[in-house]
Amino acid sequence: MREIKKFFFRTYGCQMNELDSEIMVGMLEKRGLTCTDDEEEADLLIFNTCSIRDLAERKVMGKLGQLGRSPNRRQIIGVTGCMAMAKKESLFRKLPHVNFVIGTNNISDLGEVLDEVLSTGRQTIRVDKQFEENLDYLIAKRDDPVKAFVSISRGCDKFCTYCVVPYTRGQEVSRAPEAIYEECLKLAGQGYKEITLLGQNVNSYGKDHPEWGILFHDLLAKLEPISGIERIRFMTSHPVDITLDLMQAIRDLKKVCEFVHFPLQAGSSRILRKMNRCYTLESYLEKVEQLRSLVPNVALGTDIIVGFPTETEEEFQATYNVFEQIRYSVAFLFAYSARKGTPAFRWKDDVPEEVKQERLQRLLALYARTSEEDRQSLLGSEVEVLVEKPNRDSNLLKGRTSCWKNVLFPGDHSLVGTLVRVKVDGYNHQTLLGKISEKEPLAILT
Repeated sequence: MREIKKFFFRTYGCQMNELDSEIMVGMLEKRGLTCTDDEEEADLLIFNTCSIRDLAERKVMGKLGQLGRSPNRRQIIGVTGCMAMAKKESLFRKLPHVNFVIGTNNISDLGEVLDEVLSTGRQTIRVDKQFEENLDYLIAKRDDPVKAFVSISRGCDKFCTYCVVPYTRGQEVSRAPEAIYEECLKLAGQGYKEITLLGQNVNSYGKDHPEWGILFHDLLAKLEPISGIERIRFMTSHPVDITLDLMQAIRDLKKVCEFVHFPLQAGSSRILRKMNRCYTLESYLEKVEQLRSLVPNVALGTDIIVGFPTETEEEFQATYNVFEQIRYSVAFLFAYSARKGTPAFRWKDDVPEEVKQERLQRLLALYARTSEEDRQSLLGSEVEVLVEKPNRDSNLLKGRTSCWKNVLFPGDHSLVGTLVRVKVDGYNHQTLLGKISEKEPLAILT
């Protein structure tokens, strides 16, 4: 059997992919392998891929194609993640130098697949449609000593017409609350101060297991008392499943951050129906108003797609107007790209690319303006910051507010992992600048 000693890992895409990569890195290190940042010295190359956008796929395919053209290639190459699920065996046809393909539901098979490749030399594929909850999350190799991702569910049942996630991640499966609690308890014992609960739609947590009698707001309440954990975040959300109970939990639970990813996708009810988003613009705005009345300081994030098939200029303008009205703190803005295997792929992509890009640039300009005004409004105020790490190549510390804003400020490295108050006196691009407040500091977390 061929011996491998070092591996190189590259992750594309979302936070769920990042957590999956941390688990796989932990599995390989438990096997006795060493992770390296030098692709050339690695015996094993693994690319954990994303398929949500055409650009993400093209980046991966370009990189893998480049490896195939290398005359001295000797490494074993594996492709994991959403692109593995979307393309399956076709990856071997397009990239015959790839040794194995592992889908999102087969992470636990990594060691077995690697043994098969090493012993037989044959290309190997594992891409089960259904996820079985058999992952050892505690094996995850986390490089961040302060913040940790915690998976609470996988898959999605919403079937938005533009989205590949239900096909690449499968049916929604909630993780047992006791397992989540135990993992968070152990993370707290290891010194972690912030956890981010992950799922394709965390708000529908527990609906697939009514016998548990625990929904997402109940889970938040269960995790709140864990000593040592100071902040609880969650993502991502679907507006349909953002309930009054969840809004009240955000209001009442001290550790739950006042930030909600509240993806709009489009400002036209007709386009929302075509997207199969299951809400109208009016019902969306009602929930935003309800949340802001209960949690006045809440910050909202969004995803928006411009140029969806048949979108008119008037419908784009409606999206623009809603964005200006709500003034999102965080926004992920995209021009529509058809994804093979989705219902929308069958429709005529009738908005010209130059029109999509022009609309996208207008929306990006609006986002830049509202973000600038938001940062200006914070000048002279104090914000609570969890210190995450020293800033690279400077004597500054880097942290984040509960509402997801980056902050840089001078301070001793011993403050990493503590909560401090910072008075904002400036900003640079999207980062707030300031100094630790001279008022009574927050207690050091231990």
